[in-house]
Amino acid sequence: MLGAGVAIVLMIVISADQGGRQDPDLLAYLWAAGLGALMLARRHYPVIVLLVTALGLFAYYAAGYPAVGLAVPVAAALFSAAELGRLLWAVGTGVGVTVISVFFRLVEGQDITVVVRYELAGHVVLMAAAIAFGDSLRSRRAAQASAHRIAELTVSQARQDADARAQAERLATARDLHDSIGHTTSVISLHADVAREAIGREDDTAREALALIKTTAGHTMSELRATVALLRSAKEEWRPAISLSELGSIVQPAVHAGIAIDVDNSLRAALPSLAEMAVYRIIQESVTNIVKHSTATNASVTIACADDLIRVTVVDDGPRPGVPSGSRPKPGYGIAGMRERAEILGGTLTADYETQGFAVRATLPMPREVP
Repeated sequence: MLGAGVAIVLMIVISADQGGRQDPDLLAYLWAAGLGALMLARRHYPVIVLLVTALGLFAYYAAGYPAVGLAVPVAAALFSAAELGRLLWAVGTGVGVTVISVFFRLVEGQDITVVVRYELAGHVVLMAAAIAFGDSLRSRRAAQASAHRIAELTVSQARQDADARAQAERLATARDLHDSIGHTTSVISLHADVAREAIGREDDTAREALALIKTTAGHTMSELRATVALLRSAKEEWRPAISLSELGSIVQPAVHAGIAIDVDNSLRAALPSLAEMAVYRIIQESVTNIVKHSTATNASVTIACADDLIRVTVVDDGPRPGVPSGSRPKPGYGIAGMRERAEILGGTLTADYETQGFAVRATLPMPREVP
């Protein structure tokens, strides 16, 4: 459409037969059609189209055909170059065409008043308008593309944030399930063995073990229901209530297994909920590991707070047979989960065999409560 418009306008101007040394003929009209046809290549070769248009204009006037002005033949090419980001080429070509045209018209003896004061201003304004319109259109398209890209990135980031929150929630739930159910199933398994061996010989011991299994299973079901409620709840930050006042229930399985555990809790005030849950789960997993994997007869649990740091230590006196002091235990989900809990709060956790046995040491900064 742009090419057809350029060709039609030029043909109309040529047919007016104003000035020139010879009348318009077929070649003149073919020239107009050729400038229009150049527009078909303007998006792929904007600079070449611009230069060929300028040279074609000079060739037309050199042939002596009727005047068609200065800006009209090159306005579309100037617009196309600016629209496609070739602003310097458009400005330079416009200035060059104007200077060359004025120079040769004055050399030919045309009236300076007509050339400079009357016609020049109109040609310059029309070419400047074509360049400005093309550059404005390019800028608007770039702004729209940028806004569209920003909108896509915003949506993508929102999806990524939602996925990250969901993944964090799944990891937190997995840790809760592992720490809670892993602990209680270990207790149930241990006392099921005690009950099996005691039946028919020490019935009181068997009954006591079965009662403990029942109590532990009930506690497990309560925590499982709370976790399922968390998964169904719309409250992302909700967690089952956990308190360090229940430390007795954590160490009880080890005591029943014949392991003497000394608990030293020197905390003078309640911890924020995030820290209390982390400490509780670290101690729970450590005691579970002692019951399941250690040959210890004694263990100690120490909780202290100083300089806004919470220090948790769980040490037993029974390294597994054949494991030399100083070697690292085989990593598993339990230790990894404890370390994740500590690191989420900005703390550290180590779990290594030491001279006196296996030791879990965690250091946590005192967190602020989330409003």
